[in-house]
Amino acid sequence: MGIVSCFTLILLFAVLKFDGIHSVDTNIWGPGLNPLIVLPARYFYVQYDQDKFNIADFNVLISGKTKNGNTCRIWTNILDRKDASFIVRYKLYEVCHEFNILVENKKTLKKYWDHFNQGPIYPDECDCSKVSIDTWLSNTKCRTNIEQINNDLNQFKNVNFKTVFGKMAKLYSQHPHSTSVCHYVVKNNLIFRKCYGEYTGFKMFMDNLLLSLNRKVFLPDLEFFVNLGDWPLSSPKDQFPLFSWCGSNYSVDIVMPTYDITESALENMGRVTLDMLSVQGNIEKPWSQKIEKGFWMGRDSSKHRLNLVELSKINPDILNASITNFFFYKELKEKYGPGKKPISFFKFFDYKYQLNIDGTVAAYRFPYLLVGDSLVFKQESEYYEHFYNELIPWVHYVPIKRHLDDLLDLIDIMMSDDKTARKISLNGQKYAREHLAPHNILGYYLLLFQNYSKFLTSVEVRPNMDAVISTHNSPNKVACECEPELEPEPSMENIKMEL
Repeated sequence: MGIVSCFTLILLFAVLKFDGIHSVDTNIWGPGLNPLIVLPARYFYVQYDQDKFNIADFNVLISGKTKNGNTCRIWTNILDRKDASFIVRYKLYEVCHEFNILVENKKTLKKYWDHFNQGPIYPDECDCSKVSIDTWLSNTKCRTNIEQINNDLNQFKNVNFKTVFGKMAKLYSQHPHSTSVCHYVVKNNLIFRKCYGEYTGFKMFMDNLLLSLNRKVFLPDLEFFVNLGDWPLSSPKDQFPLFSWCGSNYSVDIVMPTYDITESALENMGRVTLDMLSVQGNIEKPWSQKIEKGFWMGRDSSKHRLNLVELSKINPDILNASITNFFFYKELKEKYGPGKKPISFFKFFDYKYQLNIDGTVAAYRFPYLLVGDSLVFKQESEYYEHFYNELIPWVHYVPIKRHLDDLLDLIDIMMSDDKTARKISLNGQKYAREHLAPHNILGYYLLLFQNYSKFLTSVEVRPNMDAVISTHNSPNKVACECEPELEPEPSMENIKMEL
């Protein structure tokens, strides 16, 4: 066989291994096809020709053996997206060898995917297979240039914590009952923190994120403050490098994915039931059978939500809105109540039109609404999540005025133009599927941390900081026995030093 033919085979193998198979009747793709990519739950997608197949025609088998030759414990979950595609997600509970992913046709036994890896393949809890951030982003095909990250970081020429640390610690500890922050340092891939404020329980979200990331990659040395509350805190006057889960038009916080979608990415197939993948596999009614009403259900965390409930009482033919829990406006329960028993979030999508209404800040349910199978009406807002600037009104969602003045008219317009409504809903769903999946969320953090580290002039572990270590107490606790790796190729830096 000639050199060109050998090269062609190698290239073809690489394309199939990392990009999946794209045949006439079946496409298979996603990060879970390469089990060496470590995720809390690995997953991939299968798209098929619905004129030829249905989901029952496919056999999916993910298997492996332990070091001792026993069957490896793997939980596999199939999520039918009901659009001639399904998600295969799987979670490892021990180190696996002789690992195989098989997707085949039950009747013809045609193999659409049959990939073997000698292993070891490590569960997410193991600290055995770190790579560089660049390698991780490349392997998962995550983006390496995101406008929101660039905008948030480019307001700084550099960040000198020898100068700003004292100022930030003083400012954000002045009101401990209303403001809580944590100061984090990552040094040599170890994590340290010190928190300020009375209510610091939400530090668990950042702790868990950093612990998950430092098992997967070599994090750069970092020093930063995290805002543990919902409200953005960094004013243009101070321009402090404060990381927050929500941004606003009046603040300059560095915006991260919300703690809600972050936890759902980390606990996918874990302790959360609502995540960006499970939503896609739990929608019962197709578009043509959905109830043609605007739907909303949630807490009383803004006056706009109360106004929506009032609109619903007056217009029950096109709106179904209700408060589940009165906390902020208990005195108004008689007028806007009674509180309604919550239903499963998946049942929201029995309705054709979903309403995204701000609470105390941005409504963190927005990603889940987008990835569902309904049309989203989004309220005009001064608050935003990390991805809002990539969405286009009337392309990905229907915009509604802040005070909901035009909501009824817009629902009526969409009811009379079902084709346009469906097109917008599919555009929003496509965006969410492609950019808000669990690996995209982790990729956003990694790119943010990598780029932010370039602005730091120094990183220092300060006195009285606590080490952040894993306290994973899962009933399915994983025994991680890391196996020796091959000698790594020398980096360019090492090569220069040797020369």
